[in-house]
Amino acid sequence: MGGVTAASLPPILLVLGDEELLATRAVSEAVATARRVDPEVDVREYQAGALTVGEIAEMLSPSLFGGRRVLVLRSAQDARKDLVTALLAYAKNPDPDVQLVALHVGGAKGKAFADGLRSAGATVVPAAKLKGHRERVAFVRDEIRRGGGKCTDDAAEALIAAVGTDLRELSAACSQLLADTDGRIGADTVARYYRGRVEVTGFTVADATTVGDVAGALEALRWALHVGVDPVPIADALADGVRTVARVAAAGRGDPYQLAGTLGMPAWKIKNAQQRARGWTPEGLVEAMRAAAECNAAVKGGADDRAYALEKAVFSVAAARQGGGR
Repeated sequence: MGGVTAASLPPILLVLGDEELLATRAVSEAVATARRVDPEVDVREYQAGALTVGEIAEMLSPSLFGGRRVLVLRSAQDARKDLVTALLAYAKNPDPDVQLVALHVGGAKGKAFADGLRSAGATVVPAAKLKGHRERVAFVRDEIRRGGGKCTDDAAEALIAAVGTDLRELSAACSQLLADTDGRIGADTVARYYRGRVEVTGFTVADATTVGDVAGALEALRWALHVGVDPVPIADALADGVRTVARVAAAGRGDPYQLAGTLGMPAWKIKNAQQRARGWTPEGLVEAMRAAAECNAAVKGGADDRAYALEKAVFSVAAARQGGGR
């Protein structure tokens, strides 16, 4: 880190995108880098929509006392036209002692400002929301790498399945795993760490039922009901689990990433369903869907014993897997 000099700090930094975690991190890293060059750096933050041209001129004029400054301009897409004109004129000949960090969410609003900063030579830091599953897997692996650890694709997939897709939660989970392990993280590490930590949901029940694990499904079901999980989402998850297996089984053994677009579901869900589809016949799946639909109707129709309706569905779906069509 000793190689950072004033000359290596980009005078204009354009943080482009609407993922709050990535944008916040880009600002923190820019400020930390500036502080390594000058511990006394003056950092100021402004909302672009509330700034006037007079204020911007004062911000950017050479300081009487010298020293470095970092000016963080938030919501740059909200800047008024006269402000945009003044800043783009400044960007052509920026002050070497000032670093302007502009945060722009991307998109059509204020696009001319972002394009103008880029044309003037701004360093662009991408901060767009991650769209696909692959990007999230790469994010998890990068997070672990940033913390000095190593992580396999399978481990990243397992972490996303356990924690969800929110980047802040994924980042926190990565930090926790790094703190509690030796840094070498495989799928088994994630499974071990999250066993007992992930809340039992209808999907836990559905997963066990569709692979024929009746004991595991009943244990998960009884625990979920004991801790107060509503029967309706459990019935929905069971129906969704059977339907997903049926759709994926009908699509054949293709590559999950290629099937994702066709089936309209994430690749990890397809991969999971492909494993659960083994042992099913088309006739068995028809029987299972009928049992799941009956369960749904009973649970939502106010059956006297909704827990019994769910248990009966677990047995019926598992039986359909064992004997469907044979």
